[in-house]
Amino acid sequence: MYRMDFSFAKKDDMRFISHLDLMRLFSRAMRRAEIPVKITEGFNPHFKFSIKRALKLGIESDNEEATVVLTEALKPEAFIERLNSQLPEGVFLRTAFLKTS
Repeated sequence: MYRMDFSFAKKDDMRFISHLDLMRLFSRAMRRAEIPVKITEGFNPHFKFSIKRALKLGIESDNEEATVVLTEALKPEAFIERLNSQLPEGVFLRTAFLKTS
C-alpha cells in the first residue's frame, strides 16, 4: 500500500462547496483520472481518502491537506497532473508526497 499526502487550494466560487461535496468532487475526479485508489471493504465501499480539516462554507484556502491510499505507486508529478486535469476551476493540487508503508 502507498499513501499519497497532498495539498490543494480551494478558491473563488468553489469556496461555496461544502465539505461533503468536496469529498465527492475528489472521489469523482480520482475515478475519472484513473488513480489507483484503495477501496474499503464491507457493505458500503468507498475510497480510502480523507481531508485533514473541514473548512467552513464560504472560506477560501491556499493550503488544505489531504491523504489518499493507493494500491500501486504513482509518481507525485503524475498524480498532480492527472488529478488537476479532472478538477473544476477553483480547486487544484499544489504538492504531493508519496509514502510507502
